[in-house]
Amino acid sequence: MKPYKGYSATVSFDEDALLFHGEVLGIRDVITFQARTAEELPKAFHESVDDYLEWCAQDGAEPERPFSGSLSLRATPELHRRMTDAAARNAKSLNQWMVEALMERANEDLGGVLRIG
Repeated sequence: MKPYKGYSATVSFDEDALLFHGEVLGIRDVITFQARTAEELPKAFHESVDDYLEWCAQDGAEPERPFSGSLSLRATPELHRRMTDAAARNAKSLNQWMVEALMERANEDLGGVLRIG
């Protein structure tokens, strides 16, 4: 699914019910949707996100937003030093080196290729 208003979703197919089921990723609130055909999926996804945002507005609640792209990492002093040395050896900032290392690992674990930027 292509992101919509900053939200992404995953979709599965229920062969018994002949339905696609989707769920918005990256937030604690639960936003789900379903459709009978692949063509109906984007509309169902968009409607569910819009309904969620409308519900939050009516309730006076701040809607959860998926990942900001900023995270905190805790490491041992030795690992911190080694990462800093590795980044310097590759003429990169520690942040750039970490993003690339984490991206490589995520691509290995999840398959596919996601690129930075």
